[in-house]
Amino acid sequence: MTIHSSSDVQTKNVGKDTYVWQFCVILKDAVIGENCNINSHVFIENDVAIGNNVTIKSGVQIWDGVIIQDNVFIGPNVTFTNDLIPRSKHYPKAFEKTVIKKGASVGANATIVAGHTVGDYAFIGAGSVVTKNIPPHHVYYGNPAAHKGYITKEGILLDLKGKTKEGLQFDIQQFK
Repeated sequence: MTIHSSSDVQTKNVGKDTYVWQFCVILKDAVIGENCNINSHVFIENDVAIGNNVTIKSGVQIWDGVIIQDNVFIGPNVTFTNDLIPRSKHYPKAFEKTVIKKGASVGANATIVAGHTVGDYAFIGAGSVVTKNIPPHHVYYGNPAAHKGYITKEGILLDLKGKTKEGLQFDIQQFK
């Protein structure tokens, strides 16, 4: 693991070959896997688990209750929430759990409202607001995020009928 000297990494639970860039704060109970890339200006709270091969771009805050599985991409300035009724100095007994499943991608400036799951290999477009669970291999974007298509494990985008923009047809029954 490599931790930039300007970062405050309090946890001992950082996997090998993980790089933490400048001006990050990672609290003592966070768990971060191997071969991750934590870009500058990222804050990671205590009750957070991050899998292997995860990229977290600059300006992201990951609050208690967020679980990010293996091979996930979190774009710059993605916002996670963990309290559905926040009030200053009033804390819930337990924070909502949010799960980003393996292979999923969350685009820049998206907001993931607490208590939802983004399924395996799902794709959330930039600027989206996720207000419900997203099924595996589904493409969602907009405010609120709406179903716009599908995506393969290899990252091939498909429309709602299973076609690529080049006109290739895929069987989407496997994604339903």
